[in-house]
Amino acid sequence: MFTRLGLAVIWLLHSLPLALLAPLGHALGLALYALGRERREVALTNLRLCFPQWSETERRRVARRHFRAFGRSLIEHGTLWWSSRERVQRLVRIEGLEHWQAVADRPVIWLAPHFVGLDMGGVRLTADYPLVSVYSHQKDPEFDAVLYHGRTRFVTPELYSRQQGIRPVVKALRKGLPFYYLPDMDFGDRDSIFVPFFGVPAATITGLARIARLAHAVVVPAVTRQLPGADGYVLTFYPAWRDFPGDDDERDTRRMNAFIEQRVLEMPEQYLWLHKRFKTRPRGEEKFY
Repeated sequence: MFTRLGLAVIWLLHSLPLALLAPLGHALGLALYALGRERREVALTNLRLCFPQWSETERRRVARRHFRAFGRSLIEHGTLWWSSRERVQRLVRIEGLEHWQAVADRPVIWLAPHFVGLDMGGVRLTADYPLVSVYSHQKDPEFDAVLYHGRTRFVTPELYSRQQGIRPVVKALRKGLPFYYLPDMDFGDRDSIFVPFFGVPAATITGLARIARLAHAVVVPAVTRQLPGADGYVLTFYPAWRDFPGDDDERDTRRMNAFIEQRVLEMPEQYLWLHKRFKTRPRGEEKFY
């Protein structure tokens, strides 16, 4: 019932101009910050772990800004799900396309970390290009159906569930489809190693290096930033990584985390602090959440 109501509200608002959607989203985010005690504490715990040098006042300020950005992205998903291709293209500007085009004759992995604009960038790319990606089924079937619709409405990308493993992804890469890859979440012990994220050991999957090695693919980071108000979002392609992958998965995974850290420092309020990034702990270590 709550999901239906939320989706109905997002649908009713999706045709409003961005200049109105942005403040509505900010207000929603502040309400979630005030009422969502559990997720608020998750965000604050993550910020305490990653930024111990900050004061508690600064961490709470960034947490509130994060909820504002998250609330805005949540409401603006209606544009992704139900607006025209042309409006989605206006919503998200693409920069640095030359970095991908320079290596487009090879299999390419688009490294897309979990910032609030992640879905904006992914759907924007499907408005112009076929691609392959991996998704996780949502517990709520209605929300799962809407999410799947939003990701497949312009082209039919090859979407695989995480449970299917990497073989179909490698096959798609070898066919020439870019892989929009989201590797920076805590998926538990399986296929993960502990490498630092802002100095804290974080269970991190080694898939980026392994897939790049199997598919002989090059990594081109693709990071989406939320811009002020009616300016929407910008997806930025970065130069292709040189000498990647190497011969050491841990070193390669550390390199990935270090790149994400650099982007977080540029826009700390936009990283997905609501996720329990440090949920899985080394054996014998106390849990954070």
